[in-house]
Amino acid sequence: MTAVFGKLFGKDRSSSTETPPDTVIYAVGDVHGRADLLAPLLQAIVTDAAETPVSRRVFVFVGDYVDRGPDSKRVIQLLAGLQKAPGVEAHFLCGNHDETLLAFLTEPASGPTWCDYGGRETLASYGVTPPVARTDSGAWAEAAAAFGQALPPEHRSFLEGLQESVTVGDYFFAHAGARPGTPLHLQSRRDMLWIREPFLEDDRRFEKVVVHGHTPAEAVHSDARRVGIDTGAYATGVLTAVRLQDADRRFIQAVARPGRAPDILQEPAGARRAYGAGRG
Repeated sequence: MTAVFGKLFGKDRSSSTETPPDTVIYAVGDVHGRADLLAPLLQAIVTDAAETPVSRRVFVFVGDYVDRGPDSKRVIQLLAGLQKAPGVEAHFLCGNHDETLLAFLTEPASGPTWCDYGGRETLASYGVTPPVARTDSGAWAEAAAAFGQALPPEHRSFLEGLQESVTVGDYFFAHAGARPGTPLHLQSRRDMLWIREPFLEDDRRFEKVVVHGHTPAEAVHSDARRVGIDTGAYATGVLTAVRLQDADRRFIQAVARPGRAPDILQEPAGARRAYGAGRG
């Protein structure tokens, strides 16, 4: 069993990182239209939060709610509903796919490129058929107008209100990561939504541990510098959340199973990993 969880959740190195006192944080990776995985994962973390004796329960979603998967519309509906739930401190970050969706509404010429990277599935979830011809500007303008009509005001308001980043305790949350050598409070929107190799391949630490998605991997990445929680849900059927409390990190995953409801996998209590002061 230990080997199975090690493969699913990846390797780990310690750090001196903590949440604020009396606080638990749940951060959810890139959903990409997989409402079938998001719904049970949300239920699992909401239940866990209710059973955790703290006064502050924080939910952070790191962006890329839409595209590629089959049900972006329901994903937005679920998250917009959570946003209004009483007693919930929820932060919804903007991903590059969410930004591209909004751009299409005012820049229809971006439609063909958007559809190359998953926008076609998003349009379909809202009942809009994209044009066949990439160069038919009039047809793309009509598709953008139709999408604007099909997008409920609540959904548009949700997307337009997405945050670039959020900081809680010793953790900094952004969709893609951050540019090494630049203080976190000076990061550009472009980097927080789009950066990849310069962030991933550098080993310099930031003022806080960066929790991010954007770059899918077979297993979560968790060390003293960053926590990567994009496990490629749209393709792998695995949607990941990280649970942060005090100096502890553990992972919760919704895993698709053919012909039945997704499984919820959590690291066993004995496998919880501490990240307290004094560890290297």
